[in-house]
Amino acid sequence: MSLRTRLVIYYTGFFGFALLLLSLGIFMTVKQVLEQGVERDLRAGTKQVLEIYRQRPVTSSLDIVVRDGAFTPQVRGQPAATFAIPNLLAQVFAPDGKFLGSSMNLADAMVPLPTEALDLQAGAELMMTETINNTHVRSLITPLALSNGRIVGYLQISRPLSDVEDTLQLLLTILVGGGFIALFVTAVGVAALSGTALAPIDQVVRTAQGIVNAEDLGRRVPVPTTQDEVHRLTVTINGLLERLEKLFTAQRRLIADVSHELRTPLAAMHGNLEVLSRGAHRDPELLHESLTDMRQETTRLIRMVNDLLLLAQADAGIELRKAPVELDTLLLEVHRELRTLSGGVNLRIGAEDQVVVQGDRDRIKQALLNLGVNALQHTPTGGTVTLSLERCDGFACLAVADTGTGIALEELEHIFERFYRTDRSRSRLGGGARSGGWPSSSASSTGTVATSLWKACWTMAVLLPFASRLKRPMKRWCCPPPNRRKRGNLQ
Repeated sequence: MSLRTRLVIYYTGFFGFALLLLSLGIFMTVKQVLEQGVERDLRAGTKQVLEIYRQRPVTSSLDIVVRDGAFTPQVRGQPAATFAIPNLLAQVFAPDGKFLGSSMNLADAMVPLPTEALDLQAGAELMMTETINNTHVRSLITPLALSNGRIVGYLQISRPLSDVEDTLQLLLTILVGGGFIALFVTAVGVAALSGTALAPIDQVVRTAQGIVNAEDLGRRVPVPTTQDEVHRLTVTINGLLERLEKLFTAQRRLIADVSHELRTPLAAMHGNLEVLSRGAHRDPELLHESLTDMRQETTRLIRMVNDLLLLAQADAGIELRKAPVELDTLLLEVHRELRTLSGGVNLRIGAEDQVVVQGDRDRIKQALLNLGVNALQHTPTGGTVTLSLERCDGFACLAVADTGTGIALEELEHIFERFYRTDRSRSRLGGGARSGGWPSSSASSTGTVATSLWKACWTMAVLLPFASRLKRPMKRWCCPPPNRRKRGNLQ
């Protein structure tokens, strides 16, 4: 069942329930008002008949009859004949319930006196409803008594309820018929309004389906101009599509980069195996050379797998080890390891302050090695790569500067994206391009990586806070490039 259909059912059902309660309240209120009006008419008629008897002489209102061997006063029925209120019937009965007379306006009608009325005392009254010839009749019975309380008769004022029932039946027909019409109009209106309200959502669904079918994450859902829930939903979906596009792009880049990096060591290992299979194992020198190459390539593969594992751990939010790290000692270790890869590049150490920070020593060393290898690969023979460590406003600045080809300005904003690689043709060794994507969390949860260019010298810097500065921001960038004594800003 579609959302539009459910909305029509829910809104129509709720409106129908509210309409039912309203109609029931109107019907009961009108019925109560009409019944109260009938009772007022009966009391007014009773009061008028009693007034007729009071205005007449006693001799014309009472008779003396013999009942049970004694003379007993009894009311006469003739005065009631002068009662002439439309739609009301006045009847007079003797104390024993015998009919004595009635008004002339409803002379053909006859409402018998109920037996319960014979038990009434002076000053009491009885209101009851009876059915006479399939017509409901409402009656008010009042005893007629002398001043000493002796009952000399009974006065019964009756009124047919046919007009009241006709009115209630007409009202019920109007309420039921009008209710069905209102429900129909409500259902149609809700269907039209919900269709209009849900049209942007239908467009979002169609666009999303088109994106899925075309596998084009570059498309976006049109954003409506109205600032409502649909606008927020569209903006959220577009943000989700943008994030998915970035993730898929990074995934494709990862597959391409990993495939490229794996191809070189695997090809080298395959070549060495081919050499060995052709009899090189009989030559100790060739055998040692082949085994050494294969060992180096295996070490390279292990390092790449460890790097991938580190990225997976960083994505999973695994906490890194934190311990005091002597950065000056670490810098010397990195310098020694990079010297074997320097080739014709001049690798040297610039400023070297003694600094201790809290962090993961292996991850800091790995980040610094990555920067150093990257700089050596993209610095031509005769160029210079400088490693430096300086104190700066409560921060330790580990910097790697080179005089190599650098990074194009339009690619600077992408160098910190994971797996991003610049133009591969710029590599001195032809084995790779300048790459980015070193997560700052690899070294420290509060570290920062920055880049700057000054006088054709590219500098990549890792800024790590001292333990006392973990929760305080750095006031200014102050890690200068090599050969520059005056402090400047990194951009």
